Amino acid sequence: MTETVELVVLAAGTAGIAGVVGALVLRALRATSIGTQTAAVALVAVLAVGLGAWAGARAMFLSQHDLGALTVMLVAAGAIGVITSLLLGRRVGQASDDLARATRRLGDGGVVGDAPRPAPAELSRLRHELEETSRRLDEARARERALDVSRRELVAWVSHDLRTPLAGIRAVVEALEDGVVDDPETVARYHTTVREEADRLAALVDDLFELSRTQAGVLQLEIERVTLGDLVSDAIASAAPVAEAKGVRLEGHLDGSPVLAVSASEVLRALRNILENAIRHTPSDGSVIVEGGVDADNVYVSVVDTGGGIPEHDLPRIFDVAFRGDRARTPGEGGAGLGLAIARGLVEAHRGEITVRNQNGGACFTVRLPAAAAG
Repeated sequence: MTETVELVVLAAGTAGIAGVVGALVLRALRATSIGTQTAAVALVAVLAVGLGAWAGARAMFLSQHDLGALTVMLVAAGAIGVITSLLLGRRVGQASDDLARATRRLGDGGVVGDAPRPAPAELSRLRHELEETSRRLDEARARERALDVSRRELVAWVSHDLRTPLAGIRAVVEALEDGVVDDPETVARYHTTVREEADRLAALVDDLFELSRTQAGVLQLEIERVTLGDLVSDAIASAAPVAEAKGVRLEGHLDGSPVLAVSASEVLRALRNILENAIRHTPSDGSVIVEGGVDADNVYVSVVDTGGGIPEHDLPRIFDVAFRGDRARTPGEGGAGLGLAIARGLVEAHRGEITVRNQNGGACFTVRLPAAAAG
């Protein structure tokens, strides 16, 4: 019993000394790297175990030979432990340095890149999170750059489209004020010009307001049940005068007329914008065909024109704000490049999608609404 008490006291004293030494060492090394502190903790643990084992053996062994043999084994094991702890500290330090460099590259807008050396699991997970964060930041930067380009284009085009009708209105008003014209017929024509230019300005302001609502996510949809046939016929009827004035044949074909649960006015505006865009880019004696029906789980409406198609490099940006591509419209045609962007926003607000592809020498725009929107 006495020997047991003696061993307990000896073990407790050794452990206490090791704990105090370890705390003092960590306090002294608190400003150093985590690798150095990890190596120091491992060293203290190895030395504490070795010292405790040696002290206990000396208290128990009677043979000096046995004590010497144990001492040799403890020294060898301690040396291995010290080397291992140093290697562990070095590895942790290297992993920390790699993470620090990766974090700096992340902050500078670079890519984290592949890990140059294996690291502990916790640090590897942290590096993986940094890689994911870097990827998301790159995507966010790309979106921000695209939005910035889009905003600059929008400001440029809107400035142009505002300047043109304003210049016309100013010229007419100045002519009327200066008395340049006084015959009733010319005055009436000038008044008509002012009204038409004011209508163009009002349409542009309406487009900007609609675009801001779709992009801000504050679009309020008044859902109602309406048939696809009613939507398509109303869209064709609203675009028919434009097509007739340009000499473009406008036709519609439906494969059934499913009932939709949508905001009819918003979907109708999206279809009207697509139709007007197709008519604008279709030459006289050309045609615009509207087709609709059910495709798998989607209700679809396709608008196919004979306007020569869209350059392949323009297809990814055709729905961007203020994008007009290489085939810019001629002066006098309405719009500021907002129609298709508004159409996309309105369709996506219904959890649908709008796509475009070239087909048979023309462009094919397709609006799809998910089955959940069908009644």
